[in-house]
Amino acid sequence: MYYVQEEIDRQLSLPVFHLISDTADRLGLECYVIGGFVRDLFLRRPSKDIDIVTVGSGIGLAKAVAGELGANTHLSVFKNFGTAQVKTEGWEIEFVGARRESYTHNSRKPVVEDGTLEDDRNRRDFTINTMAFCLNRQRYGEMVDPFDGLSDLENLRIVTPLDPDITFSDDPLRMMRAIRFASQLGFFIDPDTFDAIERNKARIEIISKERVADELNKIILSPKPSIGFELLDCSGLLEIIFPELYALKGVETKEGIGHKDNFAHTLMVLDRLSKVSDNLWLRWSALLHDIAKPATKRFDKRLGWTFHNHNFVGEKMAPGIFRRMKLPMNEKLKYVRKMIALHMRPINLADEEVTDSAIRRLLFDAGDDVDDLMKLCEADITSKNPEKVRRFLENFRIVREKMVDIEEKDRIRNFQPPVSGEEIMETFGLPPSPPVGVLKEAIKNAILDGVIPNAYDDALHFMYEKAAEMGLHPKKC
Repeated sequence: MYYVQEEIDRQLSLPVFHLISDTADRLGLECYVIGGFVRDLFLRRPSKDIDIVTVGSGIGLAKAVAGELGANTHLSVFKNFGTAQVKTEGWEIEFVGARRESYTHNSRKPVVEDGTLEDDRNRRDFTINTMAFCLNRQRYGEMVDPFDGLSDLENLRIVTPLDPDITFSDDPLRMMRAIRFASQLGFFIDPDTFDAIERNKARIEIISKERVADELNKIILSPKPSIGFELLDCSGLLEIIFPELYALKGVETKEGIGHKDNFAHTLMVLDRLSKVSDNLWLRWSALLHDIAKPATKRFDKRLGWTFHNHNFVGEKMAPGIFRRMKLPMNEKLKYVRKMIALHMRPINLADEEVTDSAIRRLLFDAGDDVDDLMKLCEADITSKNPEKVRRFLENFRIVREKMVDIEEKDRIRNFQPPVSGEEIMETFGLPPSPPVGVLKEAIKNAILDGVIPNAYDDALHFMYEKAAEMGLHPKKC
């Protein structure tokens, strides 16, 4: 049983709640802490986000509380929404006046009117988020649970407080929130509620891409993300919001030869990676690492099913996916593209004798992200053959050991050739031109292939030899 009265009493005894209580009483406002903070108290999940609802002006209460808190307090007012936020000492406190909402069919922006506490509870998404504790002194700590959310919490059930068709049609993002809570908390979605998600799935298209991506990120960061993605698929939402991932589904057979279901494989890789990393963008890399397999799938009578260059095609697909989903088009995308492009390299090394040259090139291309790349590649070994898994993982162990040895010896990770392009131009009296690039590339390859050490004198000597072969001569002083 999650219910721990001692923890509830401890949290409600914190000064911040007593200050809100005193302020609300002084203003004559009925006041409650509600929603996620209350839910998480019962789940023993620490939270610094507090939702306060008051029968009256939420903005007025927020301003008064901010005034009492004084220094190191930041107040933000959102007049259009009738809400305000107070940030103080690690707490983020959201204030809203109790309200009722009505919607038009083609918009998720409601018509908002002042309402009762009952009106406010009725507009909330799930019963587990309607529980509240009164903060007024005469009823301090009294629990209000009109929809028996505590029972649903105990039974790990996600269900809407009112008709789910109305709940989801009014705010379609709640469909993804239901799936996100199931994935985050390990709850199940009530069958009638889930059926309503299926019926209303098309409504998700009126939600902004940014808000959909935010829920998707929370699903990806959940302890077992596959739960969320399987529910997105079963509900029909996945095909709408992420058609490239949906396209991975299914197995095709020709001449008695089939390939694995790449959707199931991708979710397995994501789950495995999630056990060793909470890096959102590495998890995105796992989700997209085979995204180009449908585009590159070919059947060869001799080789069977092939997916040649799916890593490079996938790298090129990533920007389009990020752009459509309004994900960051910056170094985060660059990182994900790198992971997709390189995810086959360690696996190919594990298939053959690991050479120093191959390790140097992997270190050079992956740079500081090589450890993340290895985590992705290790998660990518999902074979049902235990001997094959053992062999790959053992070879990965050898690859890791060699990377440490070579990095200590050659300092390859993120290296630049010891002789710069400027020095090449100065030495041979060249303008910026192809021969400069050829010489610089030759020096880099000589170091990566182990022909010369990663040292200035050796690189300079090699430069003169290579230049002579190209018919280049040092300029005369």
